[in-house]
Amino acid sequence: METIVDFLHTPFLGKATWLWLSFVGIVIALLAFDLGVLHKDDHEISIKESLLLSGGYISVALIFGAWVWWHLGTQSGTEYFTGFLIEKSLSMDNVFVIALIFSYFAIPRQYQHRVLFWGILGVIVLRAIMIGLGAVLVTQFSWILYVFGAFLIFTGIKMWIVADHMPDIENNPILKFLRKKMRVTPSLEGNAFFVQRQDPATGKMVRWATPLFLALCLIEFVDLIFAVDSVPAIFAITSDPFIVYTSNIFAILGLRALYFALAAMIHRFKYLKYALALVLVFIGAKIFLVGFIGKMPAVISLSVTFGLIAGGVIVSLWKTRKESDLIS
Repeated sequence: METIVDFLHTPFLGKATWLWLSFVGIVIALLAFDLGVLHKDDHEISIKESLLLSGGYISVALIFGAWVWWHLGTQSGTEYFTGFLIEKSLSMDNVFVIALIFSYFAIPRQYQHRVLFWGILGVIVLRAIMIGLGAVLVTQFSWILYVFGAFLIFTGIKMWIVADHMPDIENNPILKFLRKKMRVTPSLEGNAFFVQRQDPATGKMVRWATPLFLALCLIEFVDLIFAVDSVPAIFAITSDPFIVYTSNIFAILGLRALYFALAAMIHRFKYLKYALALVLVFIGAKIFLVGFIGKMPAVISLSVTFGLIAGGVIVSLWKTRKESDLIS
C-alpha cells in the first residue's frame, strides 16, 4: 500500500503523479462516453447537439479549472484559464481549415464526427510530445522563452497580413505525398478509413486508403501546424507543463464538439483572425517586457487576452450583420 501511495505522490513534470492520472482518467471517461454512448452510430450532428456537447465539455473544463485554482492556488488557476482561453481562441482558426478539408473531400456530416474524434487521439499524443519537449527546453535553456516570444510576434504579424488567405488543399504537400505513396479509393467507402480491394496490376486483394483517411491525416497535420503557434503562446504564460497540457487538451475537446455549430456560421467571424494576431503579438511582447516592468500578473494577461478576443468577435458579428440578415 505504501508503495502505491509513494508512487502516486512521486513528482512527474513538476506535479504529483496522481494529478496527471486524474486528468487522464477524466479525458478517457469523456471520450468513452462521447464515442460509446452519444455517437456509437454515425449520424448527422445538429447545431443543437453540437452546442449541448460543447457545453458539457466546457463545463468539465471550467470545473477542472476551479479545482486547479482551489488546489494549486490563484496563480495556477489564473494561468490555467488564460491558457484555456488562448488555446480555445487559436483553435477556432483551426475550424476554418477543417471545414475546407471536409468540403474538399465532400465528407458527409454524418462521418465528420468520426474523423474529428480519432483526430483528437492524435492531438493528445502530439501535444504531449511537443509540451514535454517545450518543458525540457524552457527548464534547460531559459533564453528559449525569448525565441518563443520573437516567434509569436512574427507569427502574429504574418497572421494579420495573410488573414484573408485561403489554404490551397489541392496542392498541400502532405496530400500529394499520401496520394503518391498509398492506394486511395476514388470515393468514400462508408465510414471506413481502409478497405480491401483488388490491385489492378497484380489482381491480389490489398489494402486501400479512403478519402476519409486522407481527411484525417490532413486534419492531424493542421493540428500540428497550429500547435506550433499555441504551445509557445501558453509557455509564454506559464512554464508549468501540467497547466499547459491540461488547458490545451480541454480547449481542444470542447472546440471539436463545437465544430458543427461553428462550421454553420464561419462567415460571421471574418475579423477574428486579426484579434488572434494581436493576441500573439501581445503575448510575445510580454516576454520582452519582463526586463523592464517585471513579470506581468496573470490576471492582466487573462484580461487583455479576453478583451482582444471579445473585441474580435463583436466586430465580426457587427460587420457581418447584413450577411446574416440576407441568409435569414
